[in-house]
Amino acid sequence: MNIDLTNKDLQSDERKEIEILLSMQNPQISDDLEQMWYLIDLVWDNMGCDNSNLDWEKIGAFYAHPVWLLNGLFIESHNLSLSIRKAIAQYIAIQGFERICDYGGGFGSLAKEIALLCPKVQIDIYEPFPSQYGKKCIEAFDNIRFVSTLEKNAYDCLLSTDVLEHVDDVLKTFESMLSCLKIGGKALIGNCFYPVIKCHLPKHFHYRYTFKHIAKMMGVTYNGYIEGAEYVQIYSKYKDSQVNLAVRLAGGGNRCIYMTINIAKPILKPLVKLLRKFKSQIKGRI
Repeated sequence: MNIDLTNKDLQSDERKEIEILLSMQNPQISDDLEQMWYLIDLVWDNMGCDNSNLDWEKIGAFYAHPVWLLNGLFIESHNLSLSIRKAIAQYIAIQGFERICDYGGGFGSLAKEIALLCPKVQIDIYEPFPSQYGKKCIEAFDNIRFVSTLEKNAYDCLLSTDVLEHVDDVLKTFESMLSCLKIGGKALIGNCFYPVIKCHLPKHFHYRYTFKHIAKMMGVTYNGYIEGAEYVQIYSKYKDSQVNLAVRLAGGGNRCIYMTINIAKPILKPLVKLLRKFKSQIKGRI
């Protein structure tokens, strides 16, 4: 993985940290994206983080580490990441939004892509760990700013990509996200509840099966996905809602469904094969 730092407006200490990280790459990994994941996991381990025994003081320090600055620099030049950002921005450009909240928007790679197509749309990046480099990156855009608090019912579009798999409580965070969205507004949510990197918390992996269904119990309707960024689901808010017992019992907040599915897989797979074989035999007789 090679990243040209020549024209990057980095402070000397930031540049030094990035150069150190780049020197720690695994020579046995040829894919750039997997190399980036390797470095993130390496920092996670070196900082004493453990996704089975969460220490949020250590995890907070992890998210303030320069490896996330490197990750931001990487995704700005990574073709797949760029194509996904462009697809999201193009979808947003035809919606007529006036105010957008980019929840957990890093140092604004997606916000900048949207701002280029929608120069009159106000974009607020809600980011608990904004880097100095990130702040400098948006200086050229009058319609982008970082915010540290969320206004209730203030936005007609909520955007969140690759955030919920990192937080302690998925449902409460999603509730907080939706609270800043106007009735009738759209939530564009992209999740990755898979063990891609160690900071994707295993306690949330059951949401890969349940999130869409639980979301519909929290005051939104499901409207499909963004073409070209298929993992980003589109929801429309029709009422204010809070996490309640029914939502928790539906599969959010516990791992029973996820565990049941995983336990059942070895049993169900041979049964499905047997049924398919039986079905083909029946067809052959007709």
